[in-house]
Amino acid sequence: MMTRAYDKFFLPGVMKNLGFAVDFAVNGCGLAADSFYDFFIASKVAKGIEEGSPLFVCGCSGTELALSVFERVGFSGNIASADSFVRFERSPEYWAGWILAFYQWETNFSFLKIRDFVSFSQIINMYEPLHEAPQEKFLDVMNDLIRQKDFEKKTNLHNLRKASGLTQKELSELTGVNLRTLQQYEIGSKDINKASGQTINSLARALHCNFYDVMELSL
Repeated sequence: MMTRAYDKFFLPGVMKNLGFAVDFAVNGCGLAADSFYDFFIASKVAKGIEEGSPLFVCGCSGTELALSVFERVGFSGNIASADSFVRFERSPEYWAGWILAFYQWETNFSFLKIRDFVSFSQIINMYEPLHEAPQEKFLDVMNDLIRQKDFEKKTNLHNLRKASGLTQKELSELTGVNLRTLQQYEIGSKDINKASGQTINSLARALHCNFYDVMELSL
């Protein structure tokens, strides 16, 4: 089972705060969305969320989160007054920050790794087709994008399945491993080394290989 940096109880608050932080930075302060996301990573605020820092998980508002980013990177541009920035509708930028926090928690990917595959402006551009869809739909879309772009790095499970000639659906049906879980193991968003022995054994038998061949072991 994947270890989380903070309990799911806090996730809605983190999602809301990152949404407000992005909205404030872009629509309140006039900063480009990708620039704010770069600041968010460089400031280590992103790292604080990933590691479950109480300050950034539940100890500040969304606007305070953005201001902390600005302070840490020394940004002194046109910073709006927090009191003057009042929003009654959720913007695409808010949604992008909100859903990004969900995706980071679900996959345990770092915000930096996510940016390496999908820019923040790309996530904003997903607003129109996805903002009314279930959160799990965004998870699937992002996993597909990352899978397509991560063609150079393949997990052992991916290579073994391709060599066997099985589709993901066929392997799922043979082993009883949930299809989405199997897809997450293949792209590395779930650590297969933490799967149950029964799961790894089932995969190894279906792929006619050794138990350890399925795992990702560093030599």
